[in-house]
Amino acid sequence: METLVKDLPEIFETFSDQRRQSFIAAQEYKQQGKPLVGIFCTYLPIELPLAAGAAVVSLCSVSDETIPAAEQDLPRNLCPLIKASYGFAKTDKCPYFYFSDLVIGETTCDGKKKMYEYLSDFKDVMVMELPQSQSPDGLALWKKEILRLKEVLEQKFSVELTDDKVRAAVKSCNKERQALINFFELMKMDPPPMTGMDCYNVLNGSSFRFDREAATKDVIALTERLKEQGSLKGKKPRILLTGSPIGGVYQKVLSALEENAYVVAFENCSGAKSLYGLVDENAEDIYDALAKRYLAIGCSCMSPNHYRMDQLRKMIDDFKVDGVVEVVLQTCLTYSVETRAIRKLVTEEKGIPYLAIETDYSQGDDGQLKTRLNAFTEML
Repeated sequence: METLVKDLPEIFETFSDQRRQSFIAAQEYKQQGKPLVGIFCTYLPIELPLAAGAAVVSLCSVSDETIPAAEQDLPRNLCPLIKASYGFAKTDKCPYFYFSDLVIGETTCDGKKKMYEYLSDFKDVMVMELPQSQSPDGLALWKKEILRLKEVLEQKFSVELTDDKVRAAVKSCNKERQALINFFELMKMDPPPMTGMDCYNVLNGSSFRFDREAATKDVIALTERLKEQGSLKGKKPRILLTGSPIGGVYQKVLSALEENAYVVAFENCSGAKSLYGLVDENAEDIYDALAKRYLAIGCSCMSPNHYRMDQLRKMIDDFKVDGVVEVVLQTCLTYSVETRAIRKLVTEEKGIPYLAIETDYSQGDDGQLKTRLNAFTEML
């Protein structure tokens, strides 16, 4: 493992740049005749496409470069994640879109499910009907959708997804998740062993490695390295980030927060939502186990959203959080509405400060954001 001989800053930079580095890897992967599946959401059970022999890559775009092209088809007052993702697909500027044999979406929000209709004009798209509650009926529906995904993958890639193949993928993904959980939970140290920016870059960058076994080994090695190094110097307030997916805004948010604080926990999609909860490898019905694990994700599309509230309570305590910042992408209505419940939980139940900010992928609000975030951390 080459990363082991590098200095820590260089290792973190490697993870930070992994998404761009894998653009070339995607082309090489396709030249070998291997299938590539593009996904949008943490609700998607990645074990199934992996069991079908496909690589899995996130298509959630993080740049505003193609938003003007997207706005030729989509309304301007739409979530920047949706517009950016559609724009890169439409303009063929993202290799992941270009090389994807199948795109799998899910009905987490109205904007995305309508965008998938347009996306299907030039890509093979399957949309999974995600239930909007985590009830027994919702669980039954989600298992049915997972079985439908199995059939689509078998037909698309001319493979048979046996229980043995699926269980092997489950075991591999559990090992990967546990390695990332162990890494993530190093941030419980006070002070933490790395900045929130470095932590996020590793969590995000590891998802763009096509050789998932090698990626897992690298994360395990990095975790041991950080344990040996110990904590950073200097006590600062400890911040938890929650809210919308932050891939397109994390740099401007984290850079402002970490002038005076440490961001020690991410409840967003790139953090706790995608990490916590292993699939029961020994379940009699592996599809029951997959449905239970993936439906237990606390996205604001769920109503009521008990899983998110319980996760936040636990993380505030476990990571010894001094304040919570909620990042809401513009027009992300479910997260925007849910800020009231999160504010109540944080300020009234936990008795710590809370700040909600709304932003998009542009750099136009950098100054305003920095002022508000600096004021919040200075108050702590």
